[in-house]
Amino acid sequence: MAAGKMKYRVLVAGSNEKLSDLLSELLPKSEYELLPPVKTAGEVRRLTIDRGTDLVILNAPLKDEFGTQLAQDLADKNLGVLLLAGNEVYEQVCFRVEQSGVITLAKPTTRQGLYIALRALTALRSKLLQMEQKNLALQQKVADIHTVNRAKWLLIQQDHMTENDAHRFIEKQAMDMRLSRREVAESIIRTYDTSV
Repeated sequence: MAAGKMKYRVLVAGSNEKLSDLLSELLPKSEYELLPPVKTAGEVRRLTIDRGTDLVILNAPLKDEFGTQLAQDLADKNLGVLLLAGNEVYEQVCFRVEQSGVITLAKPTTRQGLYIALRALTALRSKLLQMEQKNLALQQKVADIHTVNRAKWLLIQQDHMTENDAHRFIEKQAMDMRLSRREVAESIIRTYDTSV
């Protein structure tokens, strides 16, 4: 396993236990951790919350529902989802879930077809995780800017500084105190804003 490569937690759902056996043969244990298989959508929903699942393979139909809505719900949570559907319903199932980012595979399928779909699913999940990290970083930057702007506004209002002076004051305090601009801004807000 390459350095920095994560191990994906895989949950398999469906009434056919042969799929789990096949996956344990196909997937390298250094890259994938197969969770115990389940049979219902309810179990999938519970385990994806409790166990931190990355990839979900739904062998439709499940015992309590077909699985298309579940697949869409899981994909909306940025999980990698592979939905196996019978050849006779494949086109309509694929049409229904593909906009959600669900990979659909017609069954019966070959070992190679399943393996290729799982690798595509892994690549999709990896990209989704990268996008989540970038999104969190952007949200943090926006929150930092908002906090600094709020502190500037308080300096302008309370100390009658210009915007440029308030900006320079925060920058200088951050350098002098070896703090981030946000930390300095939070200190200013605590000092001046009594509504906090």
